[in-house]
Amino acid sequence: MPSGTLACPETGRHRRLAVQLRGMIPGATAIRVSLNDPAAQWPHPYARATNADGTPIRLSRIKAGIAARWVLRTWPDADWTRPHTLDLATGQLVPGGSHSVTTRSR
Repeated sequence: MPSGTLACPETGRHRRLAVQLRGMIPGATAIRVSLNDPAAQWPHPYARATNADGTPIRLSRIKAGIAARWVLRTWPDADWTRPHTLDLATGQLVPGGSHSVTTRSR
């Protein structure tokens, strides 16, 4: 059932977020999110995106921060002391830092 919002036609909070992130980061199939930004000495939202081949997609610092915050807020009960990977095809969040989530979900 459509959500009624043209910008986000998918239903379900997790699927809607995946659709929005796919639109925000063209070509991305997975996003690794953590609170360990290599440029910060304290916990800070951080995200890295990859395409279907596992090749990293360059994100601006602002876009990476926004994507990370959206994922953190969508899964507030996840154990954010460890990185998680969001599969943008399914909207599934998998614990761990692996970008190979898209190959496991096919």
